[in-house]
Amino acid sequence: MNETRPFRPDIGAGRLASDKLAGNFSDIHPPLEQHEALVEADRCYFCYDAPCMTACPTSIDIPLFIREIQAGNPTGAAKTILASNILGGMCARVCPTETLCEEVCVREVSEGKPVKIGLLQRYATDHLMEAGEHPFTRAEPTGKTVAVVGAGPAGLSCAHRLALHGHDVTLYDARPKPGGLNEYGIAAYKATEQFAQREVDFILSIGGITLKTGKALGRDIHLADLRRDYDAVFLGLGLAGVNALGAEGETSSGSADAVAWIADLRQTTDLANLPVGRRVVVIGGGMTAVDAAVQAKALGAEEVTIAYRRGQDAMNASAYEQEIAQTRGVQIRCHLQPKRILAEGGHVRGIELERTTIEDGRLTGTGETVTIEADQIFKAIGQSFLPDGLDDESDGIALERGRIRVDAERRTSIKGVWAGGDCIFEGEDLTVVAVEDGKVAAESIHAELAAEKGLGARIAGVMSDAVEALTPGRI
Repeated sequence: MNETRPFRPDIGAGRLASDKLAGNFSDIHPPLEQHEALVEADRCYFCYDAPCMTACPTSIDIPLFIREIQAGNPTGAAKTILASNILGGMCARVCPTETLCEEVCVREVSEGKPVKIGLLQRYATDHLMEAGEHPFTRAEPTGKTVAVVGAGPAGLSCAHRLALHGHDVTLYDARPKPGGLNEYGIAAYKATEQFAQREVDFILSIGGITLKTGKALGRDIHLADLRRDYDAVFLGLGLAGVNALGAEGETSSGSADAVAWIADLRQTTDLANLPVGRRVVVIGGGMTAVDAAVQAKALGAEEVTIAYRRGQDAMNASAYEQEIAQTRGVQIRCHLQPKRILAEGGHVRGIELERTTIEDGRLTGTGETVTIEADQIFKAIGQSFLPDGLDDESDGIALERGRIRVDAERRTSIKGVWAGGDCIFEGEDLTVVAVEDGKVAAESIHAELAAEKGLGARIAGVMSDAVEALTPGRI
């Protein structure tokens, strides 16, 4: 650093022309045309014992939907997908297919080039959503009511499945808009053209779901009241807390939470008005770190560095996500952990990091330090669950390692309350896993409500043929 001149932070908006910004934030995976989809579908071996289906957390019948595309029936393919995963459109955009279904594709194993399952899934679900009709018909109202708290992937999945079974659902969310992570937390170039809200509208079109936004648990609504007023409660609260660096200078101007910054970016109406530093450092090794770094570069930052404390192979971001970052001009530097944020005049001017090494399987500092100049620093070192509103009950909901403890059916320790998504113990930060949690919980809630009212005989025939084909082992 040059100590002879005063430091002037360089954070500003409008670094790039509007057409350049539009290109940088365009759809990272343009959809397949019909001919491309047919050619790609023809590559599938339609394995009887399909490893891709086993690898999918929601157990989508992948060979079946690809065969339906091959037969010229994308609507049928979409119904097959949505029967298992009602957020199949978003999952087709954001799922790390390279580490799930496509990683175990027989084509990948034998040729190193898997069938493009994610793009085929998007082709089918986009086709159906563009038609503007909901593929499933809601059952007759049961008279039972369920409160779902959190309109993210888990809550939306749970609400839809419950409504499909004929229950009346009230869906609460603390934020102004529903969607949770899909609306506020993923990179803008992964879900363009307001897709998150269009998918929410599609899900709600089943009927029987009343959405109430701006309602936070513990502030506007309370668990004790929900338990009293509804027949069941589902909690899909997500992770509202952000882990701190615990480093000197962390509160300096220019040091920000990557999650909040991504949310601001997702909600802005004009990217040209969103300020970004000229030199940006992102601390972390997960998907959020990559999303923040790539988008900072896309806004016009000249130097963007991801600093991660372990080796690159230990990063939570997949190899594919890392490649996206590197091909878009982001530098990934590993074995560096933050020691202190350097500031001048109350504003970030750089960050001092300590080199690390692995000794006996444990991460340890070497004492050697590195300084990186920066106008802006983003923290992306994980989120935590904030149990706000869960102490309304005298006994409280049981937690495990700071998250809600549930059983295999996503039941909590309190009768009549289920939970799913990132807020539960062993929850994974994946949209598709949250969708599965919501679906499993909804089926458990429905079974209990049906037993209470003698509705068991009405379970069959509620859904389309695709849904009826599901077996308990595949839910």
